[in-house]
Amino acid sequence: MTDDLVKVKIDEEVCLGVGQCELLEPEVFEFDDGEGMSYVIGEGCLPRARAKIAVDRCPSSAISIRETA
Repeated sequence: MTDDLVKVKIDEEVCLGVGQCELLEPEVFEFDDGEGMSYVIGEGCLPRARAKIAVDRCPSSAISIRETA
């Protein structure tokens, strides 16, 4: 795997609000208790390997890799 930076995105229609993403990458994802869902904060950039882990561990498959940063 390469360490190039990619941007991640959350499909708000699919997000179940589990918050697993925020536990994995708190500087990129934020869980909003009021809305019951997670959001990408800032630029949403992660090394590709870490982004793939977030994608794989999302229980609702709401996270995707959007593009190279």
